[in-house]
Amino acid sequence: MDTIPNGVYPTMITPYTEDGRIDYTALEALVEWHIERGVAGLFAVCQSSEMFHLSLRERLELARMSIKFVRGRVPVLVSGHVADTLEDQIEEAKMMADTGADALILVTNRLVHRHEDDDVFKSNLETFLARFDRDILLGFYECPAPYKRLLGADLMRFIVGTGRFGFLKDTSCRMSDIRAKIEAARGSRFKLFNANAATLLTSLEAGAAGYSGIMTHFHSDLYVWMCKHWNNRPERATELQEFLGMASVIEYQLYPINAMYALQLEGLPIRLHSRRTDARQFSESMRLEVQQMMRLSHRFSEKYREP
Repeated sequence: MDTIPNGVYPTMITPYTEDGRIDYTALEALVEWHIERGVAGLFAVCQSSEMFHLSLRERLELARMSIKFVRGRVPVLVSGHVADTLEDQIEEAKMMADTGADALILVTNRLVHRHEDDDVFKSNLETFLARFDRDILLGFYECPAPYKRLLGADLMRFIVGTGRFGFLKDTSCRMSDIRAKIEAARGSRFKLFNANAATLLTSLEAGAAGYSGIMTHFHSDLYVWMCKHWNNRPERATELQEFLGMASVIEYQLYPINAMYALQLEGLPIRLHSRRTDARQFSESMRLEVQQMMRLSHRFSEKYREP
């Protein structure tokens, strides 16, 4: 795949069975739920998928099963880039690429330690690319864990110049950063996807290709509408942006448990179980907040339903 379509790429969560294994029945239902709402593709095996808490075998299986359930209807992007040493990262990346995914997404903070500068990043990336012999579109994800490493404009130009990359999940939450990255990639196949709801409309106006964030698990259809119609329905897009930005404060709740609960309200067979978050902390007040937000979300879904 030379490039990926513009639009919405949900950062997929991992459902679990009662005994803590990956629940593939629930995962298939979640894949269908998103595809029915018109997403452009899926970002599987990412931080929302709890990739740092999955074994390598589980990460590979999760990627393969996600691809199987999609059945070629939309592109599937995978990461699972969690190893510490560059040697292990290269071998891990080869195995993830061999799952049949449409793109492999690297995590920016894996290539360098927190204290190392961009020259080390460039050197390690050159080593990675020289030894990574798979023909697959690559991307980057500014994953917040274990620490957030944002790409500057100079590093963006270097990455674009390799000719191997076509995707960035941007988590800067700052329009100055987003504009600089879009400008650095101008004229190439490289596309920026914003993970931040509050800046989404402004970023689309600046040239962002779409949205890839955790709020898709609450109302991916509204993000699909925004990415399709922000340009030809500006007044409606402004109104929707105000709701999406306000609703996104629910991210500061107990994620991904709150997203799992929202999907339960949507009728999906997903348990409130996470390997990184204690579901017992999901309070009655939090449940009420999700319920009320989802009722309001449904009103917007009805109002913004595609003809």
